[in-house]
Amino acid sequence: MSETTENLRRQIDTAADLQSVVRTMKAVAASSVGQYQRSVGALADYDRTVELGLGACFRAGEPAATGKSRGRTASDGIGAVVFGSDQGLVGRFNEVVAEDAMAAFAALPGTVQIWAVGERVHAHLVDAGRPPRGLFPVPSSVAAIAPLVGQILLESETRRSGPPVTELHLFYNRPTSGTAYAPVRQRLLPLDEEWRRKLAERPWPTRSLPEVVGGSTATLRALIREFLFVSLFRACAESLASENASRLAAMQRADENIDDLLTTLHGTFYRLRQDGIDEELFDVVSGFEALSK
Repeated sequence: MSETTENLRRQIDTAADLQSVVRTMKAVAASSVGQYQRSVGALADYDRTVELGLGACFRAGEPAATGKSRGRTASDGIGAVVFGSDQGLVGRFNEVVAEDAMAAFAALPGTVQIWAVGERVHAHLVDAGRPPRGLFPVPSSVAAIAPLVGQILLESETRRSGPPVTELHLFYNRPTSGTAYAPVRQRLLPLDEEWRRKLAERPWPTRSLPEVVGGSTATLRALIREFLFVSLFRACAESLASENASRLAAMQRADENIDDLLTTLHGTFYRLRQDGIDEELFDVVSGFEALSK
C-alpha cells in the first residue's frame, strides 16, 4: 500500500507542476493576443493614409501605371504567402490554413510559388504535395513583424528564375470572436478594379485638394509598395493573434483536464490512505481483544 500511495503522491506532484506550466502559457498567450490585436488597430490610421494617397493617384494617374488586371495565363508569375506557426499546442490552426490554401491553389493555373511563414504549416504543405520555395520564421513580437514583411517583399521582387510575380495571394487565420478564428484568402496583386474605383471616388477629407508630385507613376509605385507592406503586416499580426488565441483555448482545455485528473488522484490517494488507517486500527483492536481474552 505504501508504494501505491507514494506513486500517487508523485503523480499528484507531477500534475501540479504541469498545471503551473500550463497556466503560465495561458497567461503568455492571453497577453500576446491583446498585443497583436492592438497592433492591428494601430495600423488603421496608416492604412487610411495610404488609401487616401492611392485614391489621389487613381484620380489623376496614368492607366498603364495602376496595374489593371488582365486575362490570366498559365505563364503568369503567381505567388502565395501562407502564414502558420513554428510551435505546436495550437489545435488545428495550421491544418485549417493549409487546407484552405490547397483548395485555392487547385483553382489557380500554372505553378504557384509558395512562401511559408512557420515550420508547422510548411510541413503540412510539403505533405500535401505543395513544397514551398521559401520558409520564414514566425515573428516572436510585434517589433519583429516589419523585418519579416521586408524579407517577404524582397524575396518576391528579386526572383532569379521564372516569370516575375504579378499575382500575389495571402492565406492566414483571422480572429473572429473569443478564441475562435477563420481562414482568410486575400489577393493583393493585381489590384482589384472595384477597390480602385471606390478609392478614386472617395471624397478628400479636407478642402485642400491633393496634388501628385514627382511623377504619378513613381508615386503610385511607392504607395502600392506601402499598401503591400500594410496588408502583409496586418495578415501576420492577425495570424499571430489567432495562433495565440488557439493556444489559449488549448491551454484552457488542458488546465481543465489537469483539474479533473488532480481531483481523481486526490480522491484515490485519500481513499487509500483512509483504508490504510482503517486497517491499522483494525489490527490494533484485534490485538487488544486477543490480549483481553
